Amino acid sequence: MSLYAAYAGNLDARLMTRRAPHSPLRGTGWLNGWRLTFGGESMGWEGALATIVEAPRSQVFVALYDIAPMDEDSMDRWEGVGLDIYRRMRVRVHTLDGEEPTWVYVLNGYEGGLPSARYLGEIADAAESAGAPHDYVMELRKRPC
Repeated sequence: MSLYAAYAGNLDARLMTRRAPHSPLRGTGWLNGWRLTFGGESMGWEGALATIVEAPRSQVFVALYDIAPMDEDSMDRWEGVGLDIYRRMRVRVHTLDGEEPTWVYVLNGYEGGLPSARYLGEIADAAESAGAPHDYVMELRKRPC
């Protein structure tokens, strides 16, 4: 199994049980030195897509999943890896147990553009369901869309 860090809609464990049914939730953590942003407005169906970029003094809440080999291809297809929308990248997530090496999906597009209100709400709802702190969820809900 490989460890995947979800930071947007995949924070929702119910959604992940459909996308990767053999891959259990392990816990949550923080990507320190990164921030959530949006980009690739022309790549999405309804506005810009979520991604992360390096940013000192910032952090992104993540859910960690043990991705089973049988779910890796379906996750890549869902995230558009074969269509060159997202790519995998290795990062280190800070948890209560220490640092964990993980992988994330990062957008293959420039930062910029606004997400749709529906998409941003979905991300905020997913963060809330995953146990993100209230102030983190409220920051998501107040972002421009």
